[in-house]
Amino acid sequence: MKPSLAKGTRDFTAQEVSRRKYIINTLQKNFELFGFQPLETPSFENLSTLTGKYGEEGDRLIFKILSSGNYTEKVNENDWQNKDAKKLTSQISDKALRYDLTVPFARFVAMNHGQLTFPFKRYQIQPVWRADRPQKGRFREFYQCDADVVGSESLWQEVELVQLYFKAFKELGVPVAIQMNNRKILSGLAEYAGITEQLIDFTVALDKLDKIGKDGVTKEMQEKGISDVAIEKLDFLFHQKNNALENLQELKVKFEGVEVGIQGVTELEFVLSKAMELGIDSQDLVFNITLARGLDYYTGAIFEVKAKGVEMGSIGGGGRYNNLTEVFGVKNIPGIGISFGLDRTYLVMEELGLFPENATVKVEYLFANYGEDEAIEAMKLIAKLREKGISAELYPEAAKLKKQFAYAEKKEIPHLVFLGKDEIENARITIKNLASGEQETIEQSEFLK
Repeated sequence: MKPSLAKGTRDFTAQEVSRRKYIINTLQKNFELFGFQPLETPSFENLSTLTGKYGEEGDRLIFKILSSGNYTEKVNENDWQNKDAKKLTSQISDKALRYDLTVPFARFVAMNHGQLTFPFKRYQIQPVWRADRPQKGRFREFYQCDADVVGSESLWQEVELVQLYFKAFKELGVPVAIQMNNRKILSGLAEYAGITEQLIDFTVALDKLDKIGKDGVTKEMQEKGISDVAIEKLDFLFHQKNNALENLQELKVKFEGVEVGIQGVTELEFVLSKAMELGIDSQDLVFNITLARGLDYYTGAIFEVKAKGVEMGSIGGGGRYNNLTEVFGVKNIPGIGISFGLDRTYLVMEELGLFPENATVKVEYLFANYGEDEAIEAMKLIAKLREKGISAELYPEAAKLKKQFAYAEKKEIPHLVFLGKDEIENARITIKNLASGEQETIEQSEFLK
């Protein structure tokens, strides 16, 4: 059978792994600079833990795991005959691969809140799985790099997370803009248009503006039963100015008497103005009134990060979710979190040529193999190099030097080391720089210094 990869998954070469580690290490360092502590949770959760947290569309993208043993044994015959997937799922599966890191984190907090010190700040870098349609920058298995803080309603948390985004991406060399909105503004818009009961349908459609355009959003709203009168009243959403604070001021006027909307505008105004006071360029902070992110659990601020100069979806996102732990029986633990998209960040950095040379791990020295006697002496020197943290290896066979040269060049090893009988007798070593072609013979003691 010809081997193949499951759709939406990838193998990673040595270079790719090294570059991914470079991104992860940069994010990890910045997470810890901002006071976040590491956490890991299982790859799969109880299905009941995940379902109902991501909205109807999100639930469909959860990878379910078949129950162990004969999973058809307890299936209702009528449901089986009718091919009722919704009813069958709970009968043949009770676990699922995690869809994101936020809900497992909320489950962890709910289970351990008595032992945690609040506000509790954690970061998590692990893979997640979604049964999505694979495309550029979108995979079925991918890493999320999350930073969350729970136990505080302070808007300074939002300001700090904005700072974290800009600091981390600046260190990676990726120019970004952060699009922001507030779920309360979206609730206010629904109330303003008289469609409060259709809030979810409204926000899910609105969140697709980048993908399907104004006409597509309008059509989807109509299909969901949102009236033409309401759609007309919301037409101003598609004609925003470039100045975030000006747009918020105009929204205040429209929200006269809409308390939840005014609250959302006030919160977002605080975050934007304070971030600007802290030196963040106003051009890099975008108030996107159509940003919804399509997840049911957001209750306040919503973030989405776009890389400049590259055609790519969001490379980060998040928001406030004050009620998430309530579904696990624990109330009054507000939270907010952001996520960095490792895979998309990698693609952006690759496209813009942002990876430094040292982001790829390479062998520094290849020792030529002349035979058993010479090889043992070479291995002694190699061991000393490794003790100093220098990568080195011995060519495994006493092959022709041409073959050993070719091996070094293909692996991009910069130095080829010759340790023949003459060098061993005189405690010397010959080193050839494969890039320049220069070659020198020096004392072994000098080499090891």
